[in-house]
This record gives sequence, C-alpha cells and structure tokens, in this order.
Amino acid sequence: MILITGATGTIGSEVVRQLVARGEQVRAVTRDPARAELPPEVEVVRGDYTDLASMAAALAGADAAFIVGLLGPDYVDLDRALITTARDAGVRRIVKLSAIGTGSADLGRVGTWHLPGEQAARDSGVDWTILRPSSFASNTLSWVDAIRAGQPVPNMTGTGTQGVIDPHDVAAVAVEALLASGHAGQIYTLTGSELLTTADQAATLSAVLGRPVGVFDVPDAVAREHLRAAGRSDEFIDGALAGQAFVRTGGNAVLTDDVHKVLGRPPRTFADWAAAHATAFAAAPTSSAE
Repeated sequence: MILITGATGTIGSEVVRQLVARGEQVRAVTRDPARAELPPEVEVVRGDYTDLASMAAALAGADAAFIVGLLGPDYVDLDRALITTARDAGVRRIVKLSAIGTGSADLGRVGTWHLPGEQAARDSGVDWTILRPSSFASNTLSWVDAIRAGQPVPNMTGTGTQGVIDPHDVAAVAVEALLASGHAGQIYTLTGSELLTTADQAATLSAVLGRPVGVFDVPDAVAREHLRAAGRSDEFIDGALAGQAFVRTGGNAVLTDDVHKVLGRPPRTFADWAAAHATAFAAAPTSSAE
C-alpha cells in the first residue's frame, strides 16, 4: 500500500495517476473525500494535517508514503510532525516533496521552511528520499485569464532564469523513489533541461498558441500589496518576495541531470508541456444573443 498526501494537488494527483497506471495499490488522503476526483481504483480516505490523529489513521497499514507538506512559516512544525506520524504508523519508505534552494543562506528564512521536514525524514530511521524540484511549468496556468483576455502576464523575476520542470517528471521521480529502495538516502534536485526566464516561457506559449503573449514587470511593492490583500502574513510575504529576488539575481539558475539519472531519459521541455496544455489557455467560448 502506498499512501499519497496532497493527493488532489499538482504533484500528488499525478503521482496517484502514475501509480495506478502501474497497477499499484494506492490510498489517497484528502480533507474532503467526497469532492476528490481520483481514479476509481484508489482508496480515498479523510485526513487533515492539523488533525494528526486522522493522519495516523490514514497512514495505518501503508508501506510507503509520499509526503507533501504545507509551505510557509506557520507549518514548519506541522511538516516535521507529519513525517514522524508516518514513521510511527509503520511506514517504511518516505518520499518528501521539498523545494529547490532549501537550505541556501541566500534565500533567507524561506530557504528554511522545508528543513524541519527534511531533517525529520533523515532522522526517521526508515528509507527516505527528498525531492527538491525547481519552478513548475504548471505555474503558468495562473496566466490563463490574462492570456485568454489578450493581456500581458506578470513577471516578478526579471531576467532571472530557472530550470522549469514539468510536474509529470517530478511525479515520475517520486513514483520510482516510492517503489524502489535504490533511491534511499538521496536528495534529488529536479530541473528541466533548459534555463528559462518568464519572458522565455511567455514566448513559448505565444508560439504554441499562435498569438502574442506579452510580459509586464511587477514591482515588489505591488506584489506585497497583492499578497497582503490575499490574507498572507507579513512573514510569508517577506519569504515569497525573498524567493523572487533570489531568482531575479540568478540564484535559481540551476540545471541538474537528476531526472535523467532516475528515469533514464531527459526531462520534458517547457515547450512539450505548453503543447500538451494549450487548450487550457484557449479563449473561453463566447455566447451569442438569441
């Protein structure tokens, strides 16, 4: 039995899909099982990170677990507790989703948010693997409304580049780590095969969609107000902006061969991802008056 937390999220849902395709027995944890849209073969159970008793019950009987914590200054202790709960429930293999740059002094406080969870995995006494993916290609789905409206998309990272990665590849590496003991004790930094700016991604989408996709720079002050309006704490906002500045100044210009090492093939390109998701950016149909 393989248990997946974050099972309805970007990576977790893809891990579930790939495991099911390989005939594995999968249990998915979600706060609201009735609303989960997962393959019928999956056992869906309720679990809430803030209710560790519910997580312990969900983890009971699982041999391996994919752990997706909650990112932010308010959740560092919860992330560690989730790993410990998995270990205490009898899980013998843990794959922890972290983030690129974790532990870097140049990232400041945001670079420490995943560290307690990572350390808990290392100290767990079971097989562990840590995944530190770069920026997800799917982050550009936040541009859907702007692109459909023919408007430029926001850029908070200037000319900074990142090894943008397809979430499918992150999930594929997670699946291998969940199924095979040869990945125990490894920290994989997962990137695509090319360094891209925000403008590069916009240009790729423009080519795929056959229409212009412009870019406009967002000052930190504007981004700060936007995050504050969304109810984010000052510490979260400071961390998020520090992360953007890290990218802007070249801190995330990193490429590795870890995807190729684990999967035996190169990572998918952003152009591959964009072509596969082109319909998401297509203009919404307009209704005509009768």
